[in-house]
Amino acid sequence: MSALPSKPSVSTLPASSLSDGGQDRPLGLYDSWWTVAAAALMACLSLVACAWISQHLRVDASLHTAALFVHLASLVLGFGAVLVADYYGLLWMTRRCTLHDALAGTARLHVPIWAGLAGLVVSGVMLSPDLASTITRTKLALVLALTLNGLQAGLLNRRMAQHASTPLPERLLVWGATTALVSQVCWWGATVIGFLNRQT
Repeated sequence: MSALPSKPSVSTLPASSLSDGGQDRPLGLYDSWWTVAAAALMACLSLVACAWISQHLRVDASLHTAALFVHLASLVLGFGAVLVADYYGLLWMTRRCTLHDALAGTARLHVPIWAGLAGLVVSGVMLSPDLASTITRTKLALVLALTLNGLQAGLLNRRMAQHASTPLPERLLVWGATTALVSQVCWWGATVIGFLNRQT
């Protein structure tokens, strides 16, 4: 995923310690590493379940064609949104926009990024993937890495939002650059593997 995919927030405290009008708000996904770890575990289990279903599901030619179209459309949606999000990061790095503007811009891409990734997984179930193939397993590993990378990027976004009006610490710059690099490698890798699979 992108380094800045989630909604900006200035809070990094657990939700249970915050109050609004005297009432605690519900625990959010990016309130702590524990909540992100729980979401990551659910993502892993979901991907395993989808892989198992794909080996027991039989689809006819018309449904396979429809699933392939959804797969390609999801790639365009998700990867396209990631490229735009990373472009916002590039604009900020070249001082053509503020960090606040970059965070606000990428926050609007949160839904299409996750929708694209979810569409890839769900439609992939109906494309009869060959899990005995090393290249297919590599693609699944890249999809899992994308998901985990996107989840941890939410915490990165919160840390960056705290420095919207001050220089970013070096550790956040390194964290952001690593997150963006992992995102690009995984998206391009999954795209290339998908293309190669269509040629065989």
